[in-house]
Amino acid sequence: MSTAPIISKVWSFCNTLRDDGVGYGDYLEQITYLIFLKMADEYSKPPYKRNVGIPAKYTWPSLKAKRGAELEAHYLSLLRELGARKDVLGQIFTKSQNKIQDPAKLYRLIDMIDEVQWVSMGADVKGDIYEGLLEKNAEDTKSGAGQYFTPRALIKAMVECVRPEPGKSIADPACGTGGFFLAAYDFLTNPANYKLDKDQKTFLKHKTFYGNEIVTNTRRLCLMNMFLHNIGEIDGDVLISPNDALIAPSAQSFDYVLANPPFGKKSSMSFTNDEGEEETDDLTYNRQDFWATTSNKQLNFVQHIRTMLKTTGRAAVVVPDNVLFEGGAGEIVRQNLLKTTDLHTILRLPTGIFYANGVKANVLFFDNHTAAKNPWTKEVWFYDYRTNIHHTLKRKPLRFEHLEAFIECYNPQNRHKRKATWDATKNPEGRWRKFTYGELTARDKTSLDVFWLKDKSLTDLDNLPEPDDLAEEIIENLEAGLASFRQVLAGLGKTVGT
Repeated sequence: MSTAPIISKVWSFCNTLRDDGVGYGDYLEQITYLIFLKMADEYSKPPYKRNVGIPAKYTWPSLKAKRGAELEAHYLSLLRELGARKDVLGQIFTKSQNKIQDPAKLYRLIDMIDEVQWVSMGADVKGDIYEGLLEKNAEDTKSGAGQYFTPRALIKAMVECVRPEPGKSIADPACGTGGFFLAAYDFLTNPANYKLDKDQKTFLKHKTFYGNEIVTNTRRLCLMNMFLHNIGEIDGDVLISPNDALIAPSAQSFDYVLANPPFGKKSSMSFTNDEGEEETDDLTYNRQDFWATTSNKQLNFVQHIRTMLKTTGRAAVVVPDNVLFEGGAGEIVRQNLLKTTDLHTILRLPTGIFYANGVKANVLFFDNHTAAKNPWTKEVWFYDYRTNIHHTLKRKPLRFEHLEAFIECYNPQNRHKRKATWDATKNPEGRWRKFTYGELTARDKTSLDVFWLKDKSLTDLDNLPEPDDLAEEIIENLEAGLASFRQVLAGLGKTVGT
């Protein structure tokens, strides 16, 4: 079943609401509340006959039966009451507000959602619909929603490399809208990969996924996204914690960690000074299980993720370039990561694939191990999918097929039988090569920012991107630079206009 018509219909109504000041994110929130209520109503009927805890006066028919000011007042009361609950229902509706001030338009939205039988629809179909809405929301770069949305092609490629197994736990300490969980779920339920028995299916639904997301609205979207993909129960345990994952060690260890921690180097907290003015201060996590104490958020996530893993655990983590070359705490983290884990693969990513402009990122793949006298990392394989690669969000977005060559080189079935494509004489343009532990630790600051291919755009005019692509890339880089400049000024207690 094609989901495009439903996505288009549901999303097109947002254009009408934007005239009333309802942004993409606010619209998606209202969609979340209403779809959840409609599904709860469907579950209350045969053949399910389940009571999911919604009071009789706040059921879906109660919304359908009202109009005008009466509907608006009833909807506000519903959101307030359901948001006070402690179960999944309360987590979906926590701090919920009605952002649609026109009761007539609210009713039109209710009527549109009422036309779809959500429960009987396949998990893959309704999940794709919601994922489509999340991606459209991420495309609205001004809202900042893109920072919680990792390109699904990249997520799928990472999962294909890690190949999670049934009956094992998967965590993401900064899970955003749940993209890694859904890709792992799709991989595990794919008959080409595994034929799950009853116990494995139960474990997958209830005990496989655990995450943290501190942004309330994003966490709400994640819970709904997972539920629509058949993960968890409408009246079951809450799988996504609202707590800051970096505050303390994880209460349990996991078989896999798949993550793209939030962009930006510094963790910070806001407070009001003695003069009543709001200020920000760098937030440093003093954890005895960390190798280094730093306010660098990305380095802290790398350290935290290593502590989350079982001694046989495996991780795939997206990190910005500074994690690979920064001195001080960065050098300490890299040295310890090479010693205590098998950091076997680094994928260098191009710009133009994230909704946050100008991001230069990489994927670290490492396996945890028990303490040992000698370093666990023997060699690190690098795949350069950045040099002479041009992507833009609109004209040439990243697709899964773009990363298939990397997956083939990674050799997920047996990564110990890899073959380099780079050769100094036979193929100097090869993107896949390895460096030994000794070669890497001999580099200044144990830098893992390794590259060997020549940028042809500097010497070969024929290799330049199309003018439109080049212009879009320049704009992205300028916007990224401006965003960085704003962060610097914000740190100095100043602001800069748009």
